[in-house]
Parts: sequence; C-alpha cells; structure tokens
Amino acid sequence: MVNEISEKIRDLRKEKKLTLKELSERTGLSVSFLSQVENNTSSLAITSLKKIADALCIPIVHFFKNPHKHNFLVKSEEKNPFKIEGSNSEFTRLSGDFSERCLESVMVIIPPKEKHGHKFNHPGEEFIHVLDGAIIVDLDGKEYLVKSGDSFHFPSTIPHILINPLDQPAKLLTVVTPIIF
Repeated sequence: MVNEISEKIRDLRKEKKLTLKELSERTGLSVSFLSQVENNTSSLAITSLKKIADALCIPIVHFFKNPHKHNFLVKSEEKNPFKIEGSNSEFTRLSGDFSERCLESVMVIIPPKEKHGHKFNHPGEEFIHVLDGAIIVDLDGKEYLVKSGDSFHFPSTIPHILINPLDQPAKLLTVVTPIIF
C-alpha cells in the first residue's frame, strides 16, 4: 500500500509537469523528503500526505482508491445533506468524483441569524452564489452584502466568514478550490 502511494505521488507530480522543487514550494515539505517519499525510503504522515494531495489538486482519498473509477453524474437522490462539527450550516456535496478534479461544489444552507463557522482562511479560491436569502461576507474586516441572485468570488487566502443577517435561511451554491470532500 505504501509503495502504491509513493508511485501515485510520483506519477501525479510528473503528469502535472511539476518538479520536486515546485512540489516542495507548494507543500512546504523539503525536496529531499519528497524524493524519499517518492522512492519509498521515508514514511509519510497523514498531514504530509494531505499537503501533497492539496498541492496536486486531488482528494486525499485518491491515494487509497482506484484512480480509474469515476462518477461524473450526481443524481438528486444520491445527495445527502450533512453537518460539520463547529458549523450550524447544512452542506450537500454536488461535485462528481474523478481523479483529476480540482474544485468542490457544495450547496450550503446557513440558518437564520447564524454565522457559517468561524473566520478563517485556506488555500485556493471560493465562489458563492446566493440562491435564496442574503449573506454578509466579512472579508478581512470589510463587509459585503450579497443578496439572492448575487455572486461573490475571492481568493480564500483572505480571512473570511459568512453571516446570515436575515430571519430566514440563506441558501448558497459554493464552489471552492482545493477540494475538501
């Protein structure tokens, strides 16, 4: 299994035409460590594997499943809303599943008068389209009112939080990179 993960990392890096140095810059891991990982001469912590997966724009589960399996169509009956610890919002994953995908689309419902998680930042980009209701996007202290029909697109490296100021749920279509689920 470890040998397969090493091979997948090397193959994906080469497929994406990245040098070890470029992968090192994207992950914060040293070139020598990455070389050892690819040659299966060093063990790999799950946190380091997550950094590599994010840098290669693939879900971490890619390393543990058949990369040739794909699911382009997501049927409505397959969509199951779920919650994430630390958030009052409801999430429904909308994206298909295939090895080269780099973005995640999610339906998010923020309850009335609630914040969506806490203010944070992460690598990548975020696109939000408000389907119903309205939200306030606090982007590093500057607030933007985004109403039904409006869209908001920003680098998610900027600290941000979403707030529903209304007495009704806010329903959002969000698209983020890198993939999270």
